[in-house]
Amino acid sequence: MPGKIAAAEYIRGAAMLGVVGIHAGAYSLAGPAVNVHLFALLEIFTRFSVPIFFFVSAFGLFYQYRPGAPFGYGRFFRRRAAAVLVPYLAWSLLYMAHNSWATGDVWPWEPPHLYEFLLFGLASYHLYFLVILMWFYALMPLWRAVVPPLAARPLPWLGALMSAQVWFNYWSCNVLPFGAEDYYADLALKHRLSYWVLHYVFVFLLGAVCAVRLEDFRSFAARRRRELGMFFAIALAAMLGRYYWLLGNGKDPEQAVNTVQQLSPEGVVYTLAVCLALFAVFDRPLSPALSYPLSLLARHSYAVYLAHPLVMFHLAAGLAAAGEALTPPVVAGFYAATVGVSLLFAAGLERLPAFGPLLTGSAPSKVKPGT
Repeated sequence: MPGKIAAAEYIRGAAMLGVVGIHAGAYSLAGPAVNVHLFALLEIFTRFSVPIFFFVSAFGLFYQYRPGAPFGYGRFFRRRAAAVLVPYLAWSLLYMAHNSWATGDVWPWEPPHLYEFLLFGLASYHLYFLVILMWFYALMPLWRAVVPPLAARPLPWLGALMSAQVWFNYWSCNVLPFGAEDYYADLALKHRLSYWVLHYVFVFLLGAVCAVRLEDFRSFAARRRRELGMFFAIALAAMLGRYYWLLGNGKDPEQAVNTVQQLSPEGVVYTLAVCLALFAVFDRPLSPALSYPLSLLARHSYAVYLAHPLVMFHLAAGLAAAGEALTPPVVAGFYAATVGVSLLFAAGLERLPAFGPLLTGSAPSKVKPGT
């Protein structure tokens, strides 16, 4: 098995910080007055976080399972189910139990609501990612057939795929109805953002192609580091420009962010820019002051991802009990505390011999999503 690429691991760690930022931004809406600039930092700057996890996952998969090499689908899927599906089900039930304890609601446990919650990642707002990831894993034979021709001519094919991605996302989010009269059709449409891999297929296949053409990708990133930094700055400016334009035209911060999100045209371009720019920055020797925290975040990123909403809930409850309003300084502290406590919690979970495999997919021979 080939060794890990440090840049991909560092990207995983940076993405984890971004995911926590997005969810901290949602809590900041409960403050007495939303600081639109802090909200932009937490919710717009970090919008690459979820799609870039798909980039890193595909990168790891195709770095390990090279096209043309022997591939056993059954063994592959069993390992991914142990690493993702089992923790997904365990955390879904845990979050459902926690929410029932906190609110007194028991209806999610009743069929057919229970099946809906488990099929579409509804037990907590972040679990949909694992549903989509399992679909990507289930379709691995398709990706293994598609990636070699993409990697042979990456620029025209990926350019066409990106254009198709922008069109599809716009159609799905703005044209296709979010409901139907038939019960099953209504479920399929209403929850499509929670399981349709087509919303993220471009960034996934981009990661796969970059892994297959790794040496070319590394050379390109090293030679074009400055240009990729400029591309990132322009893409971020487009995201922020649309956000502030929407604020100036009657939208509140939440409405603006829901428009300028990762599936928007600006969001797709921004995701591409961040994937390329972060790889260019991280694929070189870094100082210990930067490499150590990124490695630490990457090592625990999966467990932090799974646990941090639970940590946020109780930190927010503690702030409310203490009478602390979610002002900008408190939100910043809330974010930092969430990262720190989640890391400690994640490290503890991974050391539990009985519950580690159940809650984090960890085992003596550990397999993480995308590796």
